[in-house]
Amino acid sequence: PGHSGVAHLLEHLMFKGTKERPSGEFSRIVARNGGSENAFTSLDFTGYFQTVAADRLGLMMAMEADRMTNLVLDPKEVDTERLVVLEERRQRTDNDPGSILGEHVNAALFLNYPYRQPVIGWEHEIKALSVEQLRNFYQRWYSPGNAILIVAGDITAEQLKPMAERTYGRIPARPDISRQRPTEPPHFASRRIELKSQRVREPSWSRTFLAPSRITAIMGGAGVEHADALEILADVLGGGASGPIYRSLVIEQKLAISAGADYHASGMGPGRFIFYASPRPGVSIAKLENAMETELAKIIETGVSGDDVERAKIRILAEAVYALDSLSTGARIFGSALASGRTIDDVENWPHRIEAVTTEQVNAAARAVIKDRPSVTSLLLSAEEG
Repeated sequence: PGHSGVAHLLEHLMFKGTKERPSGEFSRIVARNGGSENAFTSLDFTGYFQTVAADRLGLMMAMEADRMTNLVLDPKEVDTERLVVLEERRQRTDNDPGSILGEHVNAALFLNYPYRQPVIGWEHEIKALSVEQLRNFYQRWYSPGNAILIVAGDITAEQLKPMAERTYGRIPARPDISRQRPTEPPHFASRRIELKSQRVREPSWSRTFLAPSRITAIMGGAGVEHADALEILADVLGGGASGPIYRSLVIEQKLAISAGADYHASGMGPGRFIFYASPRPGVSIAKLENAMETELAKIIETGVSGDDVERAKIRILAEAVYALDSLSTGARIFGSALASGRTIDDVENWPHRIEAVTTEQVNAAARAVIKDRPSVTSLLLSAEEG
């Protein structure tokens, strides 16, 4: 609390200097060796990655091990990078009414869990982060015992292990690190959020329900056993023109220009199940909302069809097969799963679990998350329209 954005700002600073290499040298070495690099910070972890020729892998691991322990936090560079992050926040969030509304939705949805804080951080807290706070965060979390190494490409585990021992293995072990996060209490009240802005050209409506993730149940609500079924439900409802919500609101009733559903379930904390729609010109948000609520009532009362479920399974599994064409996607999938508390078996058995989900389980999951459950409804409106 009070330090939102610290992980993201530190991610930027990890590309600065270490005791062994001056600022910017890491990136220059990657480029000189024909590689590419980047990093990202999500709700649960930060990831750093390079794509290089196999014979350059040892060099990359040595440099990663160096900046994992020997980072130099120069106050001037901290201030410079802080300005970069603040500008990033202005461009991605403050200049986008939809992103601003999204931050307010998360703050309303999560009463106690840290997901209520934006990854990039609140502006006033980014400005207040000190070098000492950044250094304390770095020294606490950055160690091999709290990191996961994923390598995909032309190498075997037998070749890789000695490299890891020569680089990360030389770093002294630290005490076990545990992530002690508060739990999300049961929700009893629905919330409603409205943002009006002259910059809104396309109004939108959404309703977000707290949902179980793959490892975290909802207190007083649905459990993790519904996760696979909810993934199928989201594809049925949000899988384009064939989905019943899109078919009804966009094609048949002609009330919306877009409509569907989405499910976020990959984190360590609670997940989210979201319904959304944008009205056609001349259609009021109130009329669109009434129509969407009618569709939600149908889902609860009659459920989705077996044919829709089977088509969704085919789409989901096909996308998983296509993902294997990318060298980096598999590494990302395993890395994010392991960093979020899941296992290799969980990832590898996922296609079989999807195939085994029944229509009855999908409809049971829908009722568990939607029926009589509190939610956060958000409206993005043009200021001129009121």
